Amino acid sequence: MHAYRSHTCATLTAANVGETVRLSGWVHRVRDHGGLLFIDLRDHYGITQIIADPDSPVFAELEKLRSEWCIRIDGTVMARDEKLINKTIPTGEVEVFIRDLEVLGKSEELPLMVFGDQEYPEETRLKYRYLDLRREAMQDNMKLRSDVVTSMRKRMWAKDFREYQTPIITASSPEGARDFLVPSRQHPGKFYALPQAPQQFKQLMMVAGFDKYFQIAPCFRDEDPRADRSPTDFYQLDLEMSFVTQQDVFDTLQPVLQGVFEEFGKGRKVDDVWPQISYKDAALWYGTDKPDLRNPIKMQVVSEHFRGSGFAIFASLLENAGTEIRAIPAPKGGSRKFCDRMNKFAQGEGLPGMGYIFWRKQSADSIAQERGITVKDVNAMVKAGEIVLGNEAAGPLAKNIGPERTEAIRQQLGLEVGDAAFFLGGKPKAFESVAGRARTAIGDELGLTDKDRFAFAWIVDFPIYEADEETGKIDFEHNPFSMPQGGMDALLGDPLKVLGYQYDLACNGYELVSGAIRNHRPEIMFKAFEIAGYGKEEVEKRFGGLVNAFQYGAPPHGGCAAGVDRIVMLLADEANIREVVMFPMNQRAEDLMMNAPSDPTSDQLMELGLRLIPKDQ
Repeated sequence: MHAYRSHTCATLTAANVGETVRLSGWVHRVRDHGGLLFIDLRDHYGITQIIADPDSPVFAELEKLRSEWCIRIDGTVMARDEKLINKTIPTGEVEVFIRDLEVLGKSEELPLMVFGDQEYPEETRLKYRYLDLRREAMQDNMKLRSDVVTSMRKRMWAKDFREYQTPIITASSPEGARDFLVPSRQHPGKFYALPQAPQQFKQLMMVAGFDKYFQIAPCFRDEDPRADRSPTDFYQLDLEMSFVTQQDVFDTLQPVLQGVFEEFGKGRKVDDVWPQISYKDAALWYGTDKPDLRNPIKMQVVSEHFRGSGFAIFASLLENAGTEIRAIPAPKGGSRKFCDRMNKFAQGEGLPGMGYIFWRKQSADSIAQERGITVKDVNAMVKAGEIVLGNEAAGPLAKNIGPERTEAIRQQLGLEVGDAAFFLGGKPKAFESVAGRARTAIGDELGLTDKDRFAFAWIVDFPIYEADEETGKIDFEHNPFSMPQGGMDALLGDPLKVLGYQYDLACNGYELVSGAIRNHRPEIMFKAFEIAGYGKEEVEKRFGGLVNAFQYGAPPHGGCAAGVDRIVMLLADEANIREVVMFPMNQRAEDLMMNAPSDPTSDQLMELGLRLIPKDQ
């Protein structure tokens, strides 16, 4: 028999009854039923129930066992009484009567329990991550991650891609985040960098004639942490192709990711139609470039209904250039109570509130006030058919702009009695993000968002340039390496109208993919940077590898990268990316388990030709 096990803790069934087996694993829990011991033995694969009575030769040793001791047992497989069968686990029909025991590793008192659903502070979980990872949910998440990566690889190979590895130590290259720098011992005073992405290398592969590349690539960025972003490193499905259009990239990636979500989505609906939405429309309709399309709410511009109206705040606001009023429809939100809750939400976002209108069935009281008659008279007239109760707009804003304007708003938004609308105004960039969060909150509060679904959308037509509001200086708003739509001709016109062949893929409110058709023509690249104030010499200095390569017959090429961590986070239905990363950092980019970052030794600093300067100097 094997030194440690003949079976795993998930494989024994009724077919093994009578066999002598050997199992190894961790003591999940111990139950003492008056002289009869029940031990749940757990390994990576599952749980098997072990039993012992005073007749067992190792009964006295078994009584000493505690949670999370690592043990090896020998015993005989027995069938459980029919009433005691546990149908929730694969081994639920059997149990093992223990005859021999070896303690492979004792456990000290646990800083966090593996069994059960207790909540522990994140700092505790990360410091003792090896214990945290023993928990069933974490084991499932890590297995899911491994399976997703395997599925991605298989699907990419099936599409005639080959996997190639790019360097981990390279030159510093600004890609929108801070680099992690690595000092060079052999070249004192100079530094390497950990790659923010394999971007330049994969483009150079296309120049080298490798038609289709992919890699499950590690990326390193010194960023501030968020729930959906690691502060140090992450993995992405990175791909690049030659002789392709933007649509070719979409057609290649959609079946790969759609297949992954269908395979691991646990029965949740996966949309097979992925709309293409311009960056401009995404900002208008959803207040974000990563919209959650499970929420059907679309915002609209309603400026004309407030221009010159009795609502002075919006009317005066619209007298300023570049301002507008947007409405957030709220189907079934037509109650003052709900509107008050959303006002409270807006105040939590730092706003004084949100203007609102809600539509309700016209009341006899409101008609009586309007006509100067009694409610009794109104009721009599309704009964006689002389008055038909319609709908009316309610709320302070409705009173200020009057019934004609409120009715025009209702019709534009397609709302009915029982619905509401909320309003925000100003320069769009100043309020879009808040409007987007309000849209999300409204969709969730009213139960409009379909939580049992994965909804995808390609966001396209990103503007390449933006102008500083104060100085008017033109700079890059998005990826400077994207091919401008219209090529060189587009760059000779108004730079603020230049759109790039750049795209993101959004799913359920998260950005999963970012990519572009690359600017592979040196003359177009130099012109694109010149518009933003970067001379030819600076471009050659900062991006010399690419610029030089593009002078030797570079093919048209494009690609993208899909965030593995975020994809697994969505599939695992987790809200924090650290739940699907094996050994993540904390919010301060610290590894509490390995004590990183750590102080270098004097010898290390001397060898690298470095000296640390105290902060107060």
